[in-house]
Amino acid sequence: MHAITYRRFGPAREVLTPEELETPRPGPGEVVVALAFSGVNPSDVKARAGSRPGVTEPPYPVIIPHSDGAGEIVELGEGVDRARLGQRVWVWNGQWRRAFGTAATHIVLPEQQAVALPATASFETGATLGIPGQTATHTVFHGGPVEGQTVLVQGGGGTVGYLALQLARWGGARVIATASPRDFDRLRAAGAEAVLDYADPDLARAILDANDGRPVERIVEVEFGTNAATDAEVIAENGRINAYGSARAMNPVIPFYGLMFKAVTLHMALIYLLTEEQRAETTRLLTRALEDGALSCPVESVFEMGDCAAAHEAVEAGGRGGSVLVRTTV
Repeated sequence: MHAITYRRFGPAREVLTPEELETPRPGPGEVVVALAFSGVNPSDVKARAGSRPGVTEPPYPVIIPHSDGAGEIVELGEGVDRARLGQRVWVWNGQWRRAFGTAATHIVLPEQQAVALPATASFETGATLGIPGQTATHTVFHGGPVEGQTVLVQGGGGTVGYLALQLARWGGARVIATASPRDFDRLRAAGAEAVLDYADPDLARAILDANDGRPVERIVEVEFGTNAATDAEVIAENGRINAYGSARAMNPVIPFYGLMFKAVTLHMALIYLLTEEQRAETTRLLTRALEDGALSCPVESVFEMGDCAAAHEAVEAGGRGGSVLVRTTV
């Protein structure tokens, strides 16, 4: 198989290398997926750069990066239902605690990590579902249905935030989103009832005003440390903050009493570590939303395998309105 590999940490153009490797064979309970696209996420570029805290050298001698992808099952291991042969699928945790991820023409992994892709969804969409799609679904719905509630999506212009906005609307919620002004029209078109400038010095007041003076029941949070004080001010009693990031303030000061005296639930969401039950529920809801045509998964750019380093650089540059993919067919 053709793959992109690295053997040491460093800048993408210095360490990512095209390589021919033996096509993997499935063991019991495993499938081989011929990949059409591989999704590149911030966690992938951080892992390749060696910027994860406490990690000083790659955990495996040879690594194929990327956890997300989509393609077709072309080989089955013992015990896998023969009906799965030829099935269109998307994959999750491709390179999580494993050496070989999705930046290759093929991947072998446990069959439960290859999820049937609805007929109406493209392989490009499938390659965005592992991290962005599941993160959005989990952070919107973890804690129960949102029908009749107001959901605040902090950072609605990002890939996860944009998907979360659509999912919350599909779930019957009223959605308020924060973003840069350049994204306002796009988020309104996606269903946000109000879109606010995240740099507003009186953002909490603006959020409450947009919700007719009432606090919000749920917050999907991309920058918990930066927004903790605002979130504490606008969250309802017995509300829930589902946070999936805090890159700008990694050691935040938390307004503990402001949250405690509202009995707020603060959930730290790491999509790699969902329980079996959480994974099943997230997958079920994500599949239903796709089947209902409720989810548009924007793609910012598609790179060929030989330009994988450029794909990493595009993710590192930030400011994207959609996912970055690598075409893995050759």
